[in-house]
Amino acid sequence: MFDYTDAGVQVRDDLKEAHRSLWDHVASPGAWWTGAERVAIAAEARHALRCELCRRRKAALSPRGVAGEHDTVGALPAAVVEVIHRVRTDPGRLSRAWFDEVIDRGLTVPMYVETLAVLVHVTGVDYFARSLGVAPEALPEPRPGEPSRYLPPSAKAGTAWVPMIAPEDAVGPEADLYGDAPLVPNIVRALSVVPSESRAMQRSTESHYFPVAQIADPTARRALDRMQIELVAARVSALNQCFY
Repeated sequence: MFDYTDAGVQVRDDLKEAHRSLWDHVASPGAWWTGAERVAIAAEARHALRCELCRRRKAALSPRGVAGEHDTVGALPAAVVEVIHRVRTDPGRLSRAWFDEVIDRGLTVPMYVETLAVLVHVTGVDYFARSLGVAPEALPEPRPGEPSRYLPPSAKAGTAWVPMIAPEDAVGPEADLYGDAPLVPNIVRALSVVPSESRAMQRSTESHYFPVAQIADPTARRALDRMQIELVAARVSALNQCFY
């Protein structure tokens, strides 16, 4: 799994291990979804790119002007499919009104966050394979078990659409959530209402970008220096319509 033999370039061992770890994480029961549901979310994220409704919405002046049903590969609730497809295909036009609508359709905020997390984990690994010109890895077999249903008491609403854990509130079971980072960007805090997803994202970030503790350090570097890294990151974010 993830040996990248066909890539024609050398891939660092820590990146391979990060991808294996993410696949194991996606397949395992989370806080609000079972392993089978999480793998179904991953499959739907891949399928969204072939959805005819999403294609027509993307071409429209406003996605609200195009009615219809999403093409789907599974039996996930309609609100979950809507989240996956919109985030995957048209993230630049998400709005607070849209978010409120999907929550009103029965999707809880922690479920929404965990759905986004699975989508992000899988999409990042898929884009890595795409950049190398190799086929995406087969999705993992789901692991048995039930969700933990854990909701961190220190997550608070007010800063974003979803509750987040501020660094000063990371106590108790979340005391190690951000390590000793001098600065915790909101992009790192975004998944913190589901701490297991925040931790998985940070483990991935250590290989794909920098450890959280180094994000604020302008001298941090890998094969590229920090200015080159941020230029590439900004361009990729713009192409992917990252509204944040």
